[in-house]
Amino acid sequence: MGQEILLIGPPNVGKSVLFNRLTGLDVSMANYPGTTVEFKKGEAKADGRRFTLIDVPGTYDLKASNEAEKVAVEMLSGSPAGAVFVLDAKNLESSIHLLLQVLDKGIPTVAAVNRSDLVKGRVDLERLSAEAGIPVIRTVAVEGEGVPQLEELIVRLLDGTVPPARPLFHGWREAERIAGRVRAAPEDGGRRERWGDLMVRPIPGIPLAIIILILIFAFVVGLGMGLRRFVLMPFFEAFVFPPLTAAVEATVAEGMLREILVGEYGFLIKSIEWPLGLVLPYIISFYLALSILEDSGYLPRLAVLVDGVFRRMGLSGSNIIPFLLGYGCAVPAIMSTRNMSDRRKRVVVASVVCLSVPCVAQSGAFIALLAEHSLLLVVLLFGFSLMAAFVSGAAISRLLGVRRDMMVQEIPELLLPDMRMLGKKLLLRVRHFLKDGVVPMVVIIGAASVLYETGVLLRVSDLMEPLVTGWLGLPKEASTPLILGVFRRELAVLPLLDMGLGTLQLMTASVIALLYIPCIAVIGVLAKEFGLKVSAVLLLATLAVSFLVGGMIAQAGMLLF
Repeated sequence: MGQEILLIGPPNVGKSVLFNRLTGLDVSMANYPGTTVEFKKGEAKADGRRFTLIDVPGTYDLKASNEAEKVAVEMLSGSPAGAVFVLDAKNLESSIHLLLQVLDKGIPTVAAVNRSDLVKGRVDLERLSAEAGIPVIRTVAVEGEGVPQLEELIVRLLDGTVPPARPLFHGWREAERIAGRVRAAPEDGGRRERWGDLMVRPIPGIPLAIIILILIFAFVVGLGMGLRRFVLMPFFEAFVFPPLTAAVEATVAEGMLREILVGEYGFLIKSIEWPLGLVLPYIISFYLALSILEDSGYLPRLAVLVDGVFRRMGLSGSNIIPFLLGYGCAVPAIMSTRNMSDRRKRVVVASVVCLSVPCVAQSGAFIALLAEHSLLLVVLLFGFSLMAAFVSGAAISRLLGVRRDMMVQEIPELLLPDMRMLGKKLLLRVRHFLKDGVVPMVVIIGAASVLYETGVLLRVSDLMEPLVTGWLGLPKEASTPLILGVFRRELAVLPLLDMGLGTLQLMTASVIALLYIPCIAVIGVLAKEFGLKVSAVLLLATLAVSFLVGGMIAQAGMLLF
């Protein structure tokens, strides 16, 4: 591992795009020691010199008022070879305010003014360099412009030819003075800026948001179903499953071992079919859609539009980010609440994510389960998810006495996402799923195969039969996904695929799985973040609510139909 270079700057400035361009895909995710704040670390090379690039969590300040800021301060207090500070050409004052605080640390620093194409060269780089006392270059990260020059500056940091920064911090007044001096001309609005402004107004912002979210939902479902039905499953069913089954039948005698390998819950078949054939297609479509929303600058605008709804839950529109992360995975969603200074609000967000937000793997399982029967069921389930989030959030906020605060949200420029960067981001996230999602799922499927063939699951099903068949109106075998769902959320859904459930049973089982207890990984994060008491309360609450609401749907449905 080479010398360490810190990449630091405010959120939504294009820092991650520069990181990806400098490191390619040689990247790892880690939690900072003693915290659950994630950061990226990657090996990079400039002019033959190898170094470690660390993407410091984005922050607007170094007051250490939340976990992300504390991590940034601790990283700057270490012994890096230098720091690359990324400024936002569209929001100079706030960027310079943070830059001056970084310079106060005395670390050799260079700067890149990113997104400078949006201001058409109206930032005087020479004057900014003179004011800050550090080398400054212009970059357009999404197009790769300025990256070679940035690599040259990094080589200077590695060689020690950039002197330590001199302290300049005198608050916002100094940042405003410097920003005023380095702007070469007044800004004028362009078409993208006018559209960006329109998107945060109730009209046409709200109708546009509804249309965009419907299109995103259709994109995720359509692309995922297409990959599953016409690419992955046909490939596995034609070229993978038959030779695997034939090989096992030719080498393993009839009996328990053969059934464990290729039987009803056959490990060799289900460990490929469930994670790769049924879930992976929706992982790809969801993360591609999320990356488009992120890189286009639309998410902050959506946050402004939903602020009124979130305020009824005692939150602000900016808290939509953890919810959207929750649709990827509840673990990073809960960890991202560390940027919130109010612990009660953190508990509200974590509770709503656990109770009503399906992770992407579970969402893919829901779509695979329901879409074949009726797309309307998919829409109803995700509509129920949104309603449950609002009702539970409002109730928990009132219970905890959460105060409503005004939202402060920086709005970036609207951009056309760079296709190459989208591809790199998608590959990174899919690789993360294959490592952290597929491997645990395969282990649990193997355990389930053994438990099923040895009769353990059958005995548990007998014990749960009065609840499952009587109150929930499901077949006795539906107890199996309830057991497996404790370990992985999507496994509360996938075993239902082969049970031939009717419409009412499909909806009942899906609602139960949606509201069901978080998986073991989420419970662990809850305990670490909020303590055993909060995690235990959430576990029991989700269990009770899932069975209560699911049973009410089943009983009402049986009375009506």
